[in-house]
Amino acid sequence: MMYRSVAESATRGGTASDSGDVVVTLDQLPCWNDADQRYYVAGGLSSPLSYFSDPLTSPSVADSGGKSRFPVDHEINSKIYLWRGNPWNLEVDAVVNSTNENLDEAHSSLGLHAAAGPDLAEECASLGGCRTGMAKITNAYDLPSRKVIHTVGPKYAVKYHTAAENALSHCYRSCLEILIENGLQSIATGCIYTEAKTYPREPAAHVAIRTVRRFLEKQKDKITVVVFCTTTSIDTEIYRRLLPLYFPRDKHEEEIAVSKLPTDVGDENGGTVIDERKIRIKPLPAPSVSKASTSTISLDPPFSDVGLTLRCQNPISLESYLDPTFMSLIKDPDQRRKERQEKVAETQNDFNCAKLLGYGDLSGPPLSAAEEFSLHSRYLAKANSLNLTDIAEMKIVYRGGVDCEGRPVMVVIGAHFLLRCLDMERFVLYVVKEFEPLIQKPYSIVYIHSAASLQVQPDLGWMKRMQQVLGRKHKKNLHAIYALHPTLGLRTAIFALQLLVDGEVWKKIVYVDRLLHLFRYVPREQLTIPDFVFQHDLEVNGGKGFIVDPRTKYIYKRTSA
Repeated sequence: MMYRSVAESATRGGTASDSGDVVVTLDQLPCWNDADQRYYVAGGLSSPLSYFSDPLTSPSVADSGGKSRFPVDHEINSKIYLWRGNPWNLEVDAVVNSTNENLDEAHSSLGLHAAAGPDLAEECASLGGCRTGMAKITNAYDLPSRKVIHTVGPKYAVKYHTAAENALSHCYRSCLEILIENGLQSIATGCIYTEAKTYPREPAAHVAIRTVRRFLEKQKDKITVVVFCTTTSIDTEIYRRLLPLYFPRDKHEEEIAVSKLPTDVGDENGGTVIDERKIRIKPLPAPSVSKASTSTISLDPPFSDVGLTLRCQNPISLESYLDPTFMSLIKDPDQRRKERQEKVAETQNDFNCAKLLGYGDLSGPPLSAAEEFSLHSRYLAKANSLNLTDIAEMKIVYRGGVDCEGRPVMVVIGAHFLLRCLDMERFVLYVVKEFEPLIQKPYSIVYIHSAASLQVQPDLGWMKRMQQVLGRKHKKNLHAIYALHPTLGLRTAIFALQLLVDGEVWKKIVYVDRLLHLFRYVPREQLTIPDFVFQHDLEVNGGKGFIVDPRTKYIYKRTSA
């Protein structure tokens, strides 16, 4: 055996040596529920590299009064460990290896194969590979654990954020399922992503922790230990801050988690919720009619769970229970056309003050939910049938990464919006196509107004039409619009949009005067920013106290000589 036990010499929660000659047992690790774990977590693991504040020490936390989605559960907390070190140094039933589809040594967790010996690579070669999001199990050979569970994490691209998030969640769930299937009870896992696959660290940690929490809620009797292993100070700090949100240890942490958790914490398994894939069947309430006066005809097969029955003497009015949006879709076409014409005639007779002031035509009739849905569907179908690469190359609108809360970000460059050179109809189609994956759940927009005041901008009438085309889901799920380098003209236009178009959307504007302030909301590495924006930032703000690295475009505070 190449390992030697260090039960006597290793410190509690200590890190294994790089040589791999140390076995760390579970009784040497601090449990998440232990009192001294609070000191351990809050003491020596904070990282100056973190972009985000500790949610449990933030002075701005307010009592939201909401219901906790992850209540205190001491039994589950007693199974959770956070440890700085490699999983394969732990004496557990199984350790997780993050690898690729071929399960080869070159793409596996660094150091695992060297510690396990050459037999591990031979067994991996005989498994026939593994699909992304799935997992396979092998013997552990020279490792102190009994088994190794190999899983394939997703490659990350901001355009396919939802798919990557679901695949990553499935990785953790598959590992835990295989653990139970093989009669094992303890597992140690590192971060299932690699630098080569470019998955952002903090969103990945959210997925990992919430997936484990949801799994333990259902299978806590079959698993005794889950160890989250980190090997860098950045990952340690991230897990240190996020674990109390999903595994609160007392009512204080639970109350804080209510306001600090992201809006999207996944479904009952920790995966991403996609509203369009839900099928909602609402039971119909039974009318208060006595059994003696009602003759009921049962359906075969029975539909008791749906609550639909046929009653001969007193039939149910289904229209009173159906979604009005759905009912408007099946309304008589002639009636819909007549109502539409009446709305148009009514608005045309009104005095169009906005148009006289140069804001554009804001007199169009308001659209119902069904009409907006139909409009959005038509534009999306047409956009998917066209090649819009010419619009994409203008770099007016493009996907960024994620903000500090893990919400996807769309970037809009105002200076690239050359109205005279742009086919507006094709641009609308491109926007609808690009926004479609984002508006399904909470997201943010970064609008860069640097030097945009020199360009001709679209009027408010066009902005209103764009909002109608994007639909109501865009309005509901939009978290914030961060407007960088706002001018007086932009602020005036936003004020007009709030008054004349839609206050619900345009009151979500957050004005940001400096790039450094923007990075408080969206980390620097998550944004691709044109060079002229950095120069504009220095010109507008005078460059006082700041310098820009010409290679990395990072902004630093100037220090005195």
